[in-house]
Amino acid sequence: MNLKVILNILLVIAVFVLAWLCVKSITTPIKFDEQKIAREEVVISRLCDIRKAQVEYKKQNNKYTGSLDTLVSFLKDGKVATIYKEGELTDQQLEEGWTEKKAVEAGIIRRDTTYINAAKFLFGEGFCADSIVYVPFGEGAKFEMAAAILTSSSGVEVPVFEAKTPYNVYLQGLDKQELININDVARKLERYAGLRVGNVEEANNNAGNWE
Repeated sequence: MNLKVILNILLVIAVFVLAWLCVKSITTPIKFDEQKIAREEVVISRLCDIRKAQVEYKKQNNKYTGSLDTLVSFLKDGKVATIYKEGELTDQQLEEGWTEKKAVEAGIIRRDTTYINAAKFLFGEGFCADSIVYVPFGEGAKFEMAAAILTSSSGVEVPVFEAKTPYNVYLQGLDKQELININDVARKLERYAGLRVGNVEEANNNAGNWE
């Protein structure tokens, strides 16, 4: 085989390699974004569950909890009061000055308070309270959670909490370079490199950083 043939073969191989690299440079980010979006939908759903549980916990305790174990115990053992209603006051009764309390005492309408398990009340039958602490795709990793009391400029104390997990936890196993890239972007923009709901540094009405 002469030198010219060898060079032609090497040239063909080089063309195929360059073509493959070009295709890979396009498809890798697209595939990464698709996988990232799919995973984040599941993680966000779990963070919303934590927020929902925290809101009910605060209703009963006037503060949020920074402990995942405490939140799980609340879901398992806590009770939420619900009012069973039977009957309503008519417009005429309201015009006559009837109040709901007076109507209950008179037996015209019925109001009974019952207590339902917190997990069942918030998430329905069969919800596994223990699962709320684990990051989907995190290989057993748990969310980071904290709670604090902030003081507003007017001196009002504001309870806050946050629950979060970084990209490196729930995107593990995906393309390493793409993961490095999104962490670098977050660092340059001075944003949290991951998903977070709430914020212990500023009151944000328990918003998620994806909202």
